[in-house]
Amino acid sequence: MFKYLKNDLPASVVVFFVALPLCLGIALASGAPLFSGLIAGIIGGIVVGALSGSQIGVSGPAAGLAAIVLTAIGALGGYENFLVAVVLGGVIQLVFGFLKAGIIGYYFPSSVIKGMLTGIGIIIIFKQIPHFFGYDADPEGDFAFSQMDGENTLSELGNIAGSISIGATLIGVIALAILILWSNVLSKKGKFFQLVQGPLVAVAVGIIYYVSTMGTDYAISAEHLVSVPVPDSVDSFIGQFAFPNFGAITNPAIWVTAFTIALVASLETLLCVEATDKLDPEKRVTPTNRELLAQGTGNILSGMIGGLPVTQVIVRSSANIQSGGKTKMSAIIHGFLLLISVILIPTLLNKIPLSVLAAILLIVGYKLAKPATFKAMWKAGWKQFVPFIVTVVGIFFIDLLWGIGLGLAVGIVVVLYKSYKNSHFLNKEDISNGSQKMKMTLAEEVTFFNKGAILKELDNLPENSYLELDVRKTRFLDNDIIEILEDFALKAKSRNINIKLISERGIVENPPSYIEFFKLRPKTA
Repeated sequence: MFKYLKNDLPASVVVFFVALPLCLGIALASGAPLFSGLIAGIIGGIVVGALSGSQIGVSGPAAGLAAIVLTAIGALGGYENFLVAVVLGGVIQLVFGFLKAGIIGYYFPSSVIKGMLTGIGIIIIFKQIPHFFGYDADPEGDFAFSQMDGENTLSELGNIAGSISIGATLIGVIALAILILWSNVLSKKGKFFQLVQGPLVAVAVGIIYYVSTMGTDYAISAEHLVSVPVPDSVDSFIGQFAFPNFGAITNPAIWVTAFTIALVASLETLLCVEATDKLDPEKRVTPTNRELLAQGTGNILSGMIGGLPVTQVIVRSSANIQSGGKTKMSAIIHGFLLLISVILIPTLLNKIPLSVLAAILLIVGYKLAKPATFKAMWKAGWKQFVPFIVTVVGIFFIDLLWGIGLGLAVGIVVVLYKSYKNSHFLNKEDISNGSQKMKMTLAEEVTFFNKGAILKELDNLPENSYLELDVRKTRFLDNDIIEILEDFALKAKSRNINIKLISERGIVENPPSYIEFFKLRPKTA
């Protein structure tokens, strides 16, 4: 892991700056203590990062769980009771891992995964635009279309005009210019610019700007800055930790919440694993069952000390990949950076303008949702583009899991349609003596999904025609299809259609029984 430290260390710094406001914002959106988001980020980096088999995935609190957490805290009678559900959720994830449920992640179409990445990229861009201009009514980490401040993702943009902060906007523009210049020009000029990442320079410039403009017309007010809890003593720092109330473990609602957390967190993790593996330049494959075990362990520990539920998160993972992270050391170091900074320099962190972090996230979002991706999916054909765009729209206007579910449903319909179309090949051989000779070649696998297509072709055969039915390449022929052939044999006689069945077992003219030929028993009533 230490072999690529020169790559992982700079990447970890970028992931740290991306994770910091998201940890705090997701905690706020979840109705939980701000410190709970930082705990989850630290556990996700250090513990899950160390145990995971993913080399470039980064874990932490997930925006997709915020609504579940917000509802559960109120329904379960307090945060300490909710923490019991987090711990139990982790245990259930361990069970999922031991049962090898991680294989589920491999059953999502590539078009849906690409739609997921693009949809999240678009959400990041739209959510960060208000923060970029110093309008922070909605907290960082609220990725839902219907927002906590009563607005939605689109209506929030209309509120920016009357609430622009000159200072926040100015340093946001400067930070964005630094990031673009660094990645497109300076990073190619020497090793120094590769080792020191643009986001670190942008954050440093942001802090300097905040300090140097205090008391002027271009100053940045406190509500436009990062807000990390600042303890005034060791006791107050320790007091930020919360512990589960295991006396409430007999409450059935806690078990329902635990299973919900385990299911949603596992699904989000598996989807993220699939997406990050696609983004990984080295195309490494993450062991999904090991990932579930790592996530379960992380959630147990996070719940035990007052943290939010943990999942692997695409925003942090993609930032890690884009910044050149090579191994899991970048995720682990980012966790230690979170831990060290909240202990030693929380006051300094609270001088970072949110608009600077918004600039960093805008770059992340753009790289996930490049126009070239839409162009490539369009060129791939409607069977790829439709599930892709449905996933994007669903994620943007509803949420991650709904978007994935809708995209998957459309993908299944496309598969069924393709199966319907590809069940057979029908060729008109020749026309002689007023009769038509047709050749139908069945596909390698023909199932009941293909009943409609085959039945339609058989019914459309003209009278007095000759049909060659070739099943030599067919390895699986569903009983439903054989029954269609059996029924058609009677119609063929009345329409003077002769059938030659060609199979690996030989050639038969007008078989008396297809069921007997394929050695299948007819269905009983």
